[in-house]
Amino acid sequence: MKKFIRKHISKSRVSFHITLFSLLFTLSSCSDFFDQESTYIVDTETEHLTNASDTIYSLTGILNKVQAIADRTVLLGEARGDLVTVTEATSADLRAVANFNIDDDNVYNRPVDYYAIINNCNYYIAKANTEQKNNRNQYIFRAEYAAVKAIRAWTYLQLVTTYGRVPFITEPITTKEESDRSYPMYDIKQICNYFINEDKLQELVDEDTPTYRDIKSLPSKNFYIPVRLVLADLNLWAENYFEAAKYYFDYLNNRNGKNTIYPTTDYSTKWNNSEWTSWNYSWRVMTFGESVEKSVSKTNELITLIPMDSIPSEGHYSQLRNIFNSRAENDYQVSLVPSQYLINLSAAQRYCYADNYGDVLYAPTTIENYMSGDLRLSQVWETKENYTNPVNGASYTYQRIYKYDTKNIQIYRRTLVYLRLAEALNRAGYPRYAFQILSSGVNTEVLNDSILPHYTADAQKIMDNFHFVGTRLSSSTGGYVVNTSAYSKFTVNTIGIHSRGSGFTPANEYYQMPYNPEIKDSLQQIAWQQDKVEEMIIDEEALEFAFEGYRYYDLLRAALRRNDPAWLEKKIQGRNGTAPSGISVDLKDQNNWFLHWKGRIGL
Repeated sequence: MKKFIRKHISKSRVSFHITLFSLLFTLSSCSDFFDQESTYIVDTETEHLTNASDTIYSLTGILNKVQAIADRTVLLGEARGDLVTVTEATSADLRAVANFNIDDDNVYNRPVDYYAIINNCNYYIAKANTEQKNNRNQYIFRAEYAAVKAIRAWTYLQLVTTYGRVPFITEPITTKEESDRSYPMYDIKQICNYFINEDKLQELVDEDTPTYRDIKSLPSKNFYIPVRLVLADLNLWAENYFEAAKYYFDYLNNRNGKNTIYPTTDYSTKWNNSEWTSWNYSWRVMTFGESVEKSVSKTNELITLIPMDSIPSEGHYSQLRNIFNSRAENDYQVSLVPSQYLINLSAAQRYCYADNYGDVLYAPTTIENYMSGDLRLSQVWETKENYTNPVNGASYTYQRIYKYDTKNIQIYRRTLVYLRLAEALNRAGYPRYAFQILSSGVNTEVLNDSILPHYTADAQKIMDNFHFVGTRLSSSTGGYVVNTSAYSKFTVNTIGIHSRGSGFTPANEYYQMPYNPEIKDSLQQIAWQQDKVEEMIIDEEALEFAFEGYRYYDLLRAALRRNDPAWLEKKIQGRNGTAPSGISVDLKDQNNWFLHWKGRIGL
């Protein structure tokens, strides 16, 4: 990262001084969150950050701090969920995370790293001269300013959803006296409401992300988090579902230009024939690409990644490859493997194939190698028993998770936005729209034919704000052309998310919009459907995002909105099927849903 700055951004040399903190621990202050003699603030000895060198160096320093929480963001979200389980090789600290038994000394329990990001962002926001313009009367540093504000809000959201209740600080701490002050404790909704209502993020939603030269094959624009997505996530956690849906939709509808759709594409992993002997896995190939060439494509999946270092001895090197994959660096012993729950969930899906003759077929449930049901797990998880360790000759079970072939960590991708849009619309009262995102994808015909007729006139007016212009739906996963105007004769750019691994979902009789004929009242029917569709979304999130770090937080969000601790406990305790989970803490107690540190942070 530093080499990139020196070589590609600025040829001028800037003198820096580093603000060092040598702080004592006190019960009533935030000095607890700063290590002694740690580097936090990159300062240019000026009242304001006013030139490109200062501004860009400071922004890059913030990105460097984000690297410190990258692995943790994935592992705290994945190891505590129900989609992976530990092995004999799992470290004591990671095993403790999986078992919800995390003490103050656990390597994954370091709130100081989040506050290092926040404090640098606070400094930048306080010092950056955002009113400076060039000779064309254009603001010079507004894109960087928006990026820093988005990073700060995102970091606070990671922090508070991990700890439940945290000290809230928006001014830079640069002296011991400031660090010794008492600061208010904010919970999840208080954090969200601050950034939604008081931080003026809405004024920055149209700012482009900073664009510098790319680093080798990585596109620099993907180092930053779009403000719209941060606001969408904040509203989703705050249970402002309609507002969240608007931000997700606006992002998808404007990412490629004003009113220009960011489509799901038709990338999928699918059987090529009804003999179930060959398959296409464009979903895997296209979903996790990070190259500049793929990034500039209007159909690229990647939105934001955290760039990590290549060499373990330099800076922040991600260990996720060594945790999920058999490699020489970990003596070929992995630490996390798919849970029995995930394997069962994947196998339970009915794969639907529509052939060229108009027949709808279903894949057998007895296909070996984890290729029964949904195909996504089999395409990202490779495992083989009785491999020989080339060093000592010992036998081991080989595992490869293709999602961690890269050294970098993806934190936002397109399908995440679509599924969170479905989650928000479902809870906003529109489960049929959410279901169509899963089943067929949405275009004007689907909206008019399959969604609007089921709602009141007032609701229809609201749904008119969610027209995807330019979506062209897939007619099949084989060659069967559906005789309906909803499906395009032209190049397909959209499929339902479930079709990414389970075949042609619109024809799947096993995957239908939930409906209870015993409920006659339309509002009661919608309320009943919301819980059912939410379960479908949660299952889809598991099939699409397994191993990526979202799972525990998806479950947590649902449990909080349902106010149902028993539901969360059942999910997580069932990760190993009928085998013991190893979790001894009471997950019906919400205090155990969050981390705690030295009695100074957490619920």
